[in-house]
Amino acid sequence: MKKLYIETYGCQMNVYDSERIADLLAPFGYAPAARAEDADLVILNTCHIREKATEKVYSELGKLKLLKSRRAEAGESLLIGVAGCVAQAEGAEILARQSAVDILVGPQSYHRLPELIARLARGEGKSVQLDFPADEKFDSLPETRTAAGPAAFLTIQEGCDKFCTFCVVPYTRGAEFSRPVVRIEAEARSLADNGVREVTLLGQNVNAYRGEGPDGEAWTLAMLIRRLAQIPGIARLRYTTSHPRDMGADLIAVHGDEPKLMPYLHLPVQSGSDSVLKVMNRGHTRDAYLRIVDRIRSAQPKLALSSDFIVGFPGESDSDFEATLDLVRQVGFAQAFSFKYSARPGTPAASMAKQVPENVKLERLHVLQELIVSQSREFSRRMQDCVLPVLFEKPGRLPGQAVGRSPFLQPVHVDGAASYIGEIHNVRISKVLPNSLHGEFLRPAVLPAELAAH
Repeated sequence: MKKLYIETYGCQMNVYDSERIADLLAPFGYAPAARAEDADLVILNTCHIREKATEKVYSELGKLKLLKSRRAEAGESLLIGVAGCVAQAEGAEILARQSAVDILVGPQSYHRLPELIARLARGEGKSVQLDFPADEKFDSLPETRTAAGPAAFLTIQEGCDKFCTFCVVPYTRGAEFSRPVVRIEAEARSLADNGVREVTLLGQNVNAYRGEGPDGEAWTLAMLIRRLAQIPGIARLRYTTSHPRDMGADLIAVHGDEPKLMPYLHLPVQSGSDSVLKVMNRGHTRDAYLRIVDRIRSAQPKLALSSDFIVGFPGESDSDFEATLDLVRQVGFAQAFSFKYSARPGTPAASMAKQVPENVKLERLHVLQELIVSQSREFSRRMQDCVLPVLFEKPGRLPGQAVGRSPFLQPVHVDGAASYIGEIHNVRISKVLPNSLHGEFLRPAVLPAELAAH
C-alpha cells in the first residue's frame, strides 16, 4: 500500500473534496497517512478566499520541498500535489515559485488525479489539470462514501453566478452547477449505511440549488431537504452557505415544518450599509436582509442565526461601519465570522479607489468582533440548565468524555459518554464555557423556548 496525506485549508467544501479525493485514490492503493512524513503522496487542498490562507500554502510547500529532497537523498520518492482554489487561480505562479510541485489540479478536476499520477509514473512531466467540468467530476467519483464519524458533509451545488466584487469563487469554482437529486440521495443513503446521523448539504450558494429531480423538473433546496429527511438513519440535516437572494418562501417554510432540519442558519450579509452592499454587488439591501430574518424567525422561533461580515471594504466610511454595527445589534447573532477586507487579485474590488487603511480596518474589526463575541456568549448563556439533544461525534480530551453538537451547532462535552459516539442523547447543560458547553445526561429533551427573543 502507498500512503496519502491530505492537508485541507478553508471551507467545508474543501473538507468534502478532500474526503472524496481519499475515496477516489483508495482503489489505486493509497491508504491514509497521519502526517506528511509518512506519505508517498501529499496533497494540499487549498483555499483562495483570503491572502493569509494562500501564504500558508506557499509556506507549507517550502517545508515539503525539504522533505522531498531528504527522500531523494535516501533513494525514495515523494509526490507533491496542490489542489483546490489556489491551484486554479495561481497555477502558473505555484509552478514558478515551487519547483517541487508535481501535480496541479483545480477544484473541478480532482477526479482526474489517478490519470495525472499515471502520467508522472510514465515520465511525462508535471501534471496540470485546471478545467471546470463539474458535472463530469461528480459522475466520476465513487458512488460509495467513507465516513469518519456520525456527521458528514455532502456537496450538492458548486460554483457561483453572483459575482460579488470581492470574491474569487466564480473564477476558481466556475458557474453554478447543481447535482441531480438521485445522485445526492444515493450518496446520502451510502452515508447513512456507514453510520452517519447528520448530513450538512454544501454549496457556494447552496440555496440556489436547482438540481434535476426524479420527475425531470428542477427541484429546489427545500424539496431536496424533504426528500433526504425520509432516509432511514438520517436524523439531522443542515445546509451552508446560503445567499439572502435565494431564501425562497418554500425554503423558509421548511425551517418551520421539517423537524430534521436543525434550527441553525448561516446567512451571510457582509455589511449593514446599503452603499457598501451595492459596491459589493450583493444584490440585496439591508432592509431586505432584515425582512428575510423576520420571516425565517416567524417560521422557526428557535432559530440560531450566523453570518459573515467584511470590514474595511473599499469606500467604507465611519457611518457605513456604524450601519453594520447597528444591524448586528438589531438582528442578534448566535455567532458570526468577521474579516478585514483582503484584496484578491483579479477581482473588481482589488483595483477600486478609496482603499481603507490597514489600521482603520484592524480597529473596526476589533470593535465588530467584540460585539459579536458578546452576542455569542449571551446566546450560549441562555443554554444554562436547558436540555438539548446532542449528537456525540468524537472522544473528548478527558478519559471517558465525548464531544457532540447541539441543534445550534455548539460543541457539548459530556463525561462518561465515550460509548455513545454516533448516538443522540438528551443532555442538561450544567456549565457554559467560553467556546463550548458542558452537560450531563438527562431525559426527556426540552428545547429552550423563544431563543429568537432579543
